[in-house]
Amino acid sequence: MDFKDQIKQLGDRVAKLKDQIQTEEATKNAFIMPFLQALGYDVFNPTEVVPEFISDIGIKKGEKIDYAIFKDGSPTILIECKHWAQNLNIHDGQLLRYFHVSKAKFGLLTNGINYRFYSDLVEPNKMDEKPFLEFNINEIKDNQVEELKKFHKTVFDAESITNTASELKYMNELKHLIQQELINPTPDFVKHFARQVYPSVVTAKVLEQFTNLTKKSIQQHISDLITERLKTALTKEDEETKKQEAIQAELAKVDEVKVVTTDEELEGFMIVKTILRQKISATRITHRDAQSYFAILLDDNNRKTICRLYLNGGRKFFATLDDQKKEVKNEINSLDDIFQHAETLLKIVDQYDKSKELA
Repeated sequence: MDFKDQIKQLGDRVAKLKDQIQTEEATKNAFIMPFLQALGYDVFNPTEVVPEFISDIGIKKGEKIDYAIFKDGSPTILIECKHWAQNLNIHDGQLLRYFHVSKAKFGLLTNGINYRFYSDLVEPNKMDEKPFLEFNINEIKDNQVEELKKFHKTVFDAESITNTASELKYMNELKHLIQQELINPTPDFVKHFARQVYPSVVTAKVLEQFTNLTKKSIQQHISDLITERLKTALTKEDEETKKQEAIQAELAKVDEVKVVTTDEELEGFMIVKTILRQKISATRITHRDAQSYFAILLDDNNRKTICRLYLNGGRKFFATLDDQKKEVKNEINSLDDIFQHAETLLKIVDQYDKSKELA
């Protein structure tokens, strides 16, 4: 199982079990420790993952943080855990204090569902106020999985992560601002566009008018983008379907070339036809030959198989389909043996016609 599948599987586990998790300790055991294991760390190795990591903070002695991941004998990631239902916005203080006095380069605040990764991108040795990577494990996106993968034990490189973390942090903040503007555009945002299309001064009244127009324009543009994507996806799907149909058609042609209807098969068909003429019109009985068997059908409908004849191998078989459409084979020594199954053939045709009447 690759890393992406492991994280998705953990997300499914969290969604199923969270309502049964009543304490912070249970959250650690059920959600956070498996998360650390997915990142390749041995949670039972105290030299690698240190639970209840202790450090003196100023005049406070012996304060503990939930976990510290060590590399080369020094802490590199500090982890503060909360119960899955708690809001993380009010719980970053302790992590910030530890980060300030520790050699660790990264801090992780989590409740087992939401994960927030911090560093010191703004000011050295001081944890940033905002995380550079944040995700909900139940809704994690592919690009977030790729960023998380950088923390895996096998590829972990603090310098490499730091080099890309700054860009990631600002991109996340910009995406958040853009999202806010798209939902509820600010006056400055509206003015930026209004001044480019409105020929006069943008007064308060004009600004109010353009605020509504901007919202509508954004919604229409997003709708157009979605429609265009759907069209593109449907076009690709249609092209793929046509391609598959063309391949199937070519394969069918090849099969047709390989199929040879023998005199013996036609004779078998005439025997079945003779049996059924006492019940139905002979024109309703048709046949289709395949490579492995010779099918006799009712009303030229392959869903109404009367029987199949296997006559081209070393042994001969007369076959019918049961209620579950599974084939039932009966060995025959000669074509005359088909007459022994006359009652079965008449019953099959009768059942098809009764089903038609009920429909």
